[in-house]
Parts: sequence; structure tokens; C-alpha cells
Amino acid sequence: MKIAFRPKLLDCLPTYDRAQFGKDVASGITVGVLALPLAMAFAIASGCSPSAGIWTAIVAGLLTSLFGGSRVQIGGPTGAFIPIVYGIVAMHGFANLLGATMLAGLFLLAMGLARLGQLIRFIPVTVVIGFTNGIAVVIFMAQIKDFFGLRIEQLPAEFFARFKTLIAHAHTVDLPTLALSGACFLFLISYNRLAQGFPPLRRAPGPLAVLIAGTLAAWLLELPVETIGSRFNGIPQELPAFGLPDLSIHHFGKLIPPAITIALLGAIESLLSARVADSQIDDRHDPNQELIAQGLANLAAPLFGGFAATGAIARTTTNIRSGGRTPVAGIIHALVLLAVVLIAAPLAAYVPLATLSAIVMVVAINMGEWHEFRELRRYSWNYRIILLTTFLVTVLFDLTIAVELGMVLASLFFIYRMSELTRIERMALDEEAGDPRLIHPDGSLRVAAWQLFGSLFFGAVNKLEELLDPQAGHPEIVILDMARLVQLDTSGLEGLENLREKLARRGCTLILCGLNAQPGSLLQRAGFIDHLGDDNVCLDLNQALSRARLLLPDLNGKGDEDY
Repeated sequence: MKIAFRPKLLDCLPTYDRAQFGKDVASGITVGVLALPLAMAFAIASGCSPSAGIWTAIVAGLLTSLFGGSRVQIGGPTGAFIPIVYGIVAMHGFANLLGATMLAGLFLLAMGLARLGQLIRFIPVTVVIGFTNGIAVVIFMAQIKDFFGLRIEQLPAEFFARFKTLIAHAHTVDLPTLALSGACFLFLISYNRLAQGFPPLRRAPGPLAVLIAGTLAAWLLELPVETIGSRFNGIPQELPAFGLPDLSIHHFGKLIPPAITIALLGAIESLLSARVADSQIDDRHDPNQELIAQGLANLAAPLFGGFAATGAIARTTTNIRSGGRTPVAGIIHALVLLAVVLIAAPLAAYVPLATLSAIVMVVAINMGEWHEFRELRRYSWNYRIILLTTFLVTVLFDLTIAVELGMVLASLFFIYRMSELTRIERMALDEEAGDPRLIHPDGSLRVAAWQLFGSLFFGAVNKLEELLDPQAGHPEIVILDMARLVQLDTSGLEGLENLREKLARRGCTLILCGLNAQPGSLLQRAGFIDHLGDDNVCLDLNQALSRARLLLPDLNGKGDEDY
């Protein structure tokens, strides 16, 4: 198998000019400034340090742009990973999170090299919407502690335990924290409206504006609220230690399921982001190259203390709106974040956690496709069951189980629907053929013809039993018109073989006609036609009837030449 490795950056360089470089620089600075508060907020919400989020954005963002399959994709930590990462940290510790991330990187890299990028698109939209909305609820719920300033030592990762803990500590609400987080929340959800009336606000992304405003408010008013400095001792103004995470062999086997979850979610989100970007810039991304880039990003980020990353839809869209059209913008975005760490890191110590929790809550609200719940009444029960089941299992139990269950339900409903579309209908030969030799003196047919529609696969093969129903009579010849059968699988092949054998034991001959390319190829390769006989495979129904006349003895003592 030929492995193609061609980052989009190579396609952009031959026509790159100074004008586009200027646009990419402006866009890279804008996205870098936007990514700073999001990276810190997502990291803290995931149970990690803010510096881990920033270094994830730097390393993953740089590699996504250098080796990615999209012109404008921006990589980094995203809100979708919060419940997964938080659960891994709570159960296995931060070091094992780094190990799970690197293992997920290997899975993503293997998927890209095996050219499996297109397969991700087979995940039904109902499953995607269900777990996206479920993740939004989980993220929102996880921020209640910092939003209200609740005095909780460690918030459980499991839903029911988390809900019980929040209720038990509801009386510990800190009013200054709630006032600050509430004001930041209202400011952020109203930001676009405020920016229309106050043009200078349009130059700054909403999360950055609320980060600055919330930090200044807490500092000037001397609010007694928890900050990055009080909880994490700030952000180190230096490069992180480079090296492999301290992994435990004992935990390695337990990291495979969460690593698969990270890889699957990372693949879905990055390719979904790239597809959304394609529609905005009239381009086409390479899904396999994008998976390779995401694999490299998740392999490298833990070496610098970072964790799971993927393509970020919000930052990618901001990049496009700011004029970025090549991966250079993403590279500059990573360099901007690096400059912030090396120059302005001490200022991060003053950032209130209440402000970051407000930012994450707004992200959770915006990432959910809540209108889909209102539209459910327009769709079938199958659609509703898949979406709602995936949503509820994501919220109440686990994202991995939710995606698996959603895929199983979607597959079962698809099988059922396809089996319903597969039909076997009897044809009225006494009217169409008009030949007395095809009819017994008692009026029963010596030849029965059936037409197959749709796909004869494992979910519909039982419908062949209808041809063996005693009420259908005991014809001497059975014709199957397969002109409208578009697909046949090995179960269908086995069903036809069983039908041929049972008819033969009755002294009945099976004739096929109208074979399409795929069914005909499978029957030929499997040796079914050799067992049936080439003469019993006809082009159409008329030829099949002619073959039946040759096989039937004349009841009236007349030869075939008399007709």
C-alpha cells in the first residue's frame, strides 16, 4: 500500500506572497490571543494546570499547521476533551493521562497512514449531535464548582457522585466569586451586541476581553477570589522539561480504552472542523494527512507536559474570518502563545478562576446544537432514539459507551430499514407467459417466478423462505428475477445455495435471470453458478421462460416444435 504524506503547507508555498503573509500574521496574532484564555480554561476544567493547556496549544498547534491536511486548521485543547481528560486524571493521575495521549497519537497516526480518514464520515449525524450536546452538559456541570466558588476538595468525575457532591456543598457558595463569574458570564454572552455599539471591542476576541476585564475587576476591587496564582502558583516563565512521561506498566492496559476514546473523538472533531473550514474557503482537505498531523501532535504534546489536542472549530473559524488562508497563520498563532509564556507569564497569576469558569460555560453553551432537540418531532423514532440515547449516556455514564451504543443502535436501525426495503414479490406468469405448458391440468403453475428488490444481505436473507412456503405450491421450476437486486453478501449467497438444495430435493429446478454486476460476480466467484449450471442463468425473464419450456415435459404429448 502506498503511503501518501503531503502536508497542505507544501501546496501553499509555491504561490505564497507578501500580501498573504500580512494577512496570516494578523490572523495568527488574533487566534493566538483568543487561544490563550481558552487553553488555560480548558486545562483547569480538565483537572490540569493552566501551563499544560498553553503548551498543548503551542506544540499541537504548531504541528497541526506544519503537517496538517487543511489550509486553515488550528489545533489545540478543546472543550470536547474536558470530561475525558478529567476522568483520566481523576482515575489514573496526570502522568498516565500523558501516556494515554501518546497512545492515542499512535492510534491517530496509524489511522492516517492506513488511509482511514474517510471512514470517520460514516459516523451518523445523530451520534455526533448526541455526544456533542452531552459533552456540553458535562462541561457546564463541571464548572459549577468554580463558578459558584463552592468549597469542594475534589469534584468526582462520575455524574451521580458529582451531582450529589454539588448538592451537598450548595450552602458553601462564595458571593464575591459568584458576583464576578456572573458578571463575566453576562458580559461574554452579550459581547457581540456590546461590540456593535462600541467599535473598539470588535478588535478583541470575547474570551480575551472578558479575561482582561475580570482580572482587572478582581485586582482593583481586591476581591477575595481564587486565582491561577493561589491554586497553581502561576505559570512558569520558562520552557517545560522535555521528556517521556513517568508511566506505570501496571496502568498501561487500563489506558487503552481512554486512549481509543481520545483518538476517536480527536479524529471526529478535527475532520469535522476541517470540513466546516472547507465550506468557508472553498477548498478540500486531505483527511488522512489531517489524521497523521493529529497523531504527531498528540505524540509530541505530552513530551512538553501537554495533553490531548485536536482541531478546534471556533479557533479555525476565527482564523478564516481574520484572513488566514494558509498554515502559516497557525504557525504564527503557536509562536504568539510561546511569546506570551516567555514574556507575560507572571501576569497570569492574577487571572481569577471564576472568570475562566464563565468562559468555559459560554463555550459549553455555544458548542451544543440545542435546536436539534426542538426539531426531533420532525424526524422518525429511530432518529430520536439514537440521538437521545447517545446524549443521555454521555451525560450520565461515559462518552465511550455513548458512542459505542449510538453506533450499535444506528447499525441495528439501518439493518432493519434495509431489510424492510428488501422485497420478494411473486410474478403472475399465467398472464404474462400465456403458455398452457406452464400450467398443470388442476390449474396450479408448473413454473413460479419471483422478483427480488433491494439488497439480499444477512438482515433480509430470511425472506427467501417465502419461496419454500407450502402455500406457494410445488412448482417444477422456480425463476428468480434479480434485475432489481443491487447487492448480495455472503449470507445472501448461502441463502441462495440453501434454496437451490431444498428445491433440488423436491425435484424443482432453480433459474436465475437479470443478474447485476455485483451479485453476478459473487455468484461466479463462489462457484454457485457452476452448481446451478450456466444454462440456468439467463439474461432476462423471457429467456428464463424459454429455458423453462425446454426443461418441462409436455403434458399434452406435444413437442416444443409444435408451439
